[in-house]
Amino acid sequence: MIVLNNISKYFGDKQVLFDINTMFEEGKVNLIIGRSGSGKTVLMKCLVGLLSPEEGVVLYNNRDFHHMGAAEQHLLRAEMGMVFQGSALFDSMTIQENVGFPLDMFTEMSDNEKLDRVNFCLERVDLHNVNKLYPAELSGGMKKRAAIARAIACNPKYLFCDEPNSGLDPKTSLVIDELITDITHEFGITTVVNTHDLNSVITIGETISFIYEGHLAWRGNKDNVLTSDSKELNDFIYAQPLTQRIRQSL
Repeated sequence: MIVLNNISKYFGDKQVLFDINTMFEEGKVNLIIGRSGSGKTVLMKCLVGLLSPEEGVVLYNNRDFHHMGAAEQHLLRAEMGMVFQGSALFDSMTIQENVGFPLDMFTEMSDNEKLDRVNFCLERVDLHNVNKLYPAELSGGMKKRAAIARAIACNPKYLFCDEPNSGLDPKTSLVIDELITDITHEFGITTVVNTHDLNSVITIGETISFIYEGHLAWRGNKDNVLTSDSKELNDFIYAQPLTQRIRQSL
């Protein structure tokens, strides 16, 4: 479990996060949602250590991430996997080398052990015969699956996904959502997904933290996100004609 207590973040004199209190539960898909510029990306960067909050604490199973030493942070980072918005695969590396990169960084595995783990991860995301291919030779959906394989290579306790469906067609987005959910439940991972994909919100959001203008404006789940009495959340959810039709049928 990851717990955020009173997280505030400033850039100079501008405050972008205001006293955020929420939690991301173990073995569940936890979503952070909000409009562009709401602060959700800044919040995720504070979670993974790319930014440090000026106020508050980020607790990983009661471990205070931003106030521990460099060696302790390194060990905790080895428990994290990250799926970046653009997949962020290394163009000059093969898929096998990309997936094996975290193993080179954080483990003392032998080459054979690394290869076995890489093959297991690629098999788990349903990628076959791609070891020697380069990212440019894969489709968008295959790149995302390769990025997920890399993210789970070190058997992480925590998985972070930044807009995992960005740039994908609706059918492929469903495949990625299902894969993230299955992996989360199968391995008992604390998964945090930053998204504005409404299909993801209403299908995989086991907990949902809605950020509005830097504030935590609502917290709930996929079962009650469509029936909230939060004006800010409803303005976000029902901004499109399709979701407006859904609202009329509720």
